[in-house]
Amino acid sequence: MPPFEVPEGDPFGPNNLPYGVFSTSESSDRRVGVRLGDHVLDAGAAALALGSPYASLLARPTLNPLLAAGRTAWSDVRRALTAWVTVPAHRETLAPLLHPLAEVTLHLPFEVADYVDFYASENHARNAGRIFRPDAAEPLTPNWKHLPIGYHGRAGTVVVSGTDVVRPSGQRKAPSDAAPVFGPSVRLDIEAEVGFVVGTPSPQGSPVALADFREHVFGLCLLNDWSARDIQAWEYVPLGPFLGKSFATSVSAWITPLDALEEARVAPPRRTHPLLPYLDDAMEEPAGYDLRISIAINGQTVSEPPFSTMYWTAAQQLAHLTVNGASLRTGDLYGSGTVSGAEPGQRGSLLELTWNGRDPLELPDGKRTYLEDGDVVTMSAWAPGPDGSRVGLGEVSGRVVAG
Repeated sequence: MPPFEVPEGDPFGPNNLPYGVFSTSESSDRRVGVRLGDHVLDAGAAALALGSPYASLLARPTLNPLLAAGRTAWSDVRRALTAWVTVPAHRETLAPLLHPLAEVTLHLPFEVADYVDFYASENHARNAGRIFRPDAAEPLTPNWKHLPIGYHGRAGTVVVSGTDVVRPSGQRKAPSDAAPVFGPSVRLDIEAEVGFVVGTPSPQGSPVALADFREHVFGLCLLNDWSARDIQAWEYVPLGPFLGKSFATSVSAWITPLDALEEARVAPPRRTHPLLPYLDDAMEEPAGYDLRISIAINGQTVSEPPFSTMYWTAAQQLAHLTVNGASLRTGDLYGSGTVSGAEPGQRGSLLELTWNGRDPLELPDGKRTYLEDGDVVTMSAWAPGPDGSRVGLGEVSGRVVAG
């Protein structure tokens, strides 16, 4: 089928057009690309060929210049791209600039400035509380319903989908052990998350209000925040995650612009506690997203977490991240935290799916409590689009290799 004629029902049709960075076998030069079906349009070359005033933003080896340009530019470029791939008069010019997806190499699409990870799913937080504090009357910590809990991670170990993940080593100590030991993690886990990519920066000392979320956030992607549960359990008191998290965070090669997800916007779950004014979204436009995530291990689907159940929205997370005056930088990335639904088949981590190893998963190639070397974890997702269509999110995949 010709590349412009995307089959009906394809989640990467012209109503989607996610951005990435690619190179070809003919040239190692990295270029901004836009996905259309099973092809990639060289966006910079298209902009130059069609005389776009935004060619200088697209003819780059990274998305950062486009991210920094701001919402007006984002909307203008998206409208132009939509016209380029749907108006027949452009086909002769653009046909040579479309590359089969299977024949290109995809790269990390933007330079990550800072990385923050949150803990925004009430289902996940309750499950974790029940696992680690089984005798507590309330599984949630006292602050959980009052602010989006998060921590600052390591931007330098954010990797693109398809990158192998080396099993981390570190200290671990079981409650029954007399002293800690050093070695490879034996409880390597996944965390199914959604990552939000900041475009427009903000000055230090100027908090970002809930209403300004869409002025600063360009788009989103799937994110797997790999976790070494045994290393984390020993090290995190009192300062929180460190080596158990910082070894790798995988993101999709495709960033879906927020403008492609208008039909997927939904209200978050009902608030059960009064919120302080900077987090109170009762009068704001709906800031949740109806994203349907699927997690597979070695090709076997093990969970389907719904993002619509997330208690804290990305707008609230951004407001909280900056309320102390912390600045935003172009390329900042923040993760939603593990996405888990209310049902057992909707849990977003092996910690929950196996109840910390008590209930192993049955896979075609054997049981799993945590990940084994050679396991491949793949996350995919889609969201409702216009007229009953689906908007696909680029998958994020990684294979565990021995350290």
